[in-house]
Amino acid sequence: MIFHVRSESSRSGGQGSEVVSHLETQMAQRADHIITVSSAMREDLVRHGWPASKISVVWNGVDPERYDPAKVKAQEIEEIKKKHGIPDDGNMLLFLGRLTWAKGIRNLIQAMPLVLRDFPKTRLVILGKGEEQRDIDEITSRLGIQENVECHFEFVSEQERIDHYAASDVCVFPSVYEPFGIVSLEAMSMAKPIVVGAQGVVGFREQVVSSGKDQNGVHVNGNDPTDIAWGIKEVLKDSERAEKWGKNGRKRVIQYFTWRKATEQTLQIYESLLSP
Repeated sequence: MIFHVRSESSRSGGQGSEVVSHLETQMAQRADHIITVSSAMREDLVRHGWPASKISVVWNGVDPERYDPAKVKAQEIEEIKKKHGIPDDGNMLLFLGRLTWAKGIRNLIQAMPLVLRDFPKTRLVILGKGEEQRDIDEITSRLGIQENVECHFEFVSEQERIDHYAASDVCVFPSVYEPFGIVSLEAMSMAKPIVVGAQGVVGFREQVVSSGKDQNGVHVNGNDPTDIAWGIKEVLKDSERAEKWGKNGRKRVIQYFTWRKATEQTLQIYESLLSP
C-alpha cells in the first residue's frame, strides 16, 4: 500500500479535523511507502512523527506544450492588458489562486503601497475565490489603492490563465503554507519571472532558483509585506534581467517539472517495491 500525500491536516492552520489527523497518522504507520510532493512537505511530515525512511519526494509537473508563451498571440496579450487598464509603460502583477490565509494574499496587498512608491504605474490583478474576499476589499479600500488593485473573484478557465500569465510582467505567490504549488510552474512555463514565499512549509523554494546563473525569480518571506514589496521591486527594476529569469524558468520546467518526469519517478518507486 502506497500513501500519496499532497498536504496534511496542518494546512488548516491548526484548526483541522482530529478525525482526519488520526486517519493520516494511521495511514502513515501502516503504508508500505509514502510519496509526497516536495522536500519541504517531507520535512514537515517527519516533524509530525511520520517515518522518514518510508517517504519519497516526487515533484508535480506541468505541460510545457500547453503552457507555451509562443502560442499566445500579441493581440490576446493586448486585450488582457486593455481589459485590466494596464498602460503601455505600466507593469502588471498577477496573483492567481484560492483566496485563503495560506496564500499570503493579504500580505501581498499590504505590500502594494511600498511597490507603488517606486513603480506608480503598477497594477495588481487578482484572480480567484475564497474566504478572504471581503478582507481583500477592506484592506484595498483602507490603503487607498483601489485604482491599483483589480479583483476578479471567480475561477477562470485554463486558457484565461494562460493568457493572463502571458500578459503579466511578474507573477507573485507569497504563500505561507504551500506543500508544492502548481501556479508557479505554470508561470515559469510561460517564461515569467516570479516572486514566491519561501519560508515554512513551502515547496516554491524548490522550484524557484533565487540566485546564480540559473535564477528565475525571488524568494521572500510571505508573512512580511515589506519583504514581498522588496521582491517585486527587485524584478521590476531591471526588465532585461527579468526577461532572462523568465526564460530560465521555462528551461527549468522542461528539465525537471513535466508530468512525464513525475510519472516516470512514480513508476520507479512502485516497481522498486514490487521487486523481490
